[in-house]
Amino acid sequence: MTPKDDKTEEPVSDEEPEIEEIEDEIEEPAEEKEKPAAPAEEVIEEEIIDERIYTVPLRKAYWTGSRLKRANRAVRILKKFVERHMKPEEMMIQPEVNELIWSRGIEKPPRRIRIRATKNDENLVRVYLAEG
Repeated sequence: MTPKDDKTEEPVSDEEPEIEEIEDEIEEPAEEKEKPAAPAEEVIEEEIIDERIYTVPLRKAYWTGSRLKRANRAVRILKKFVERHMKPEEMMIQPEVNELIWSRGIEKPPRRIRIRATKNDENLVRVYLAEG
């Protein structure tokens, strides 16, 4: 390729654009701003009735017959603990809690875990990691 091939020369006109053409170009972006923007994600605030912080002992998970079932059993122990203390109709364990239990693998879950359990007006309990 030669340098002349890279650059395409457009003829430059000596005429100035008419005012109407300039106004049309300016008005188009203004119309786009007037349109209401669609909300990206609506965050629905739930009314929390009860919120508690617990330290859940998971040491019984180490009593299983097999080392390869400890993390599974730790999750079951956590669910049973929350059911006993919060009496939910439904329960959701957040992924951060699950990842903490499984962080050291299936054979070595933590001996205890601090959680924050919230209950809303529909008796749905959500289990989060306790902050701090």
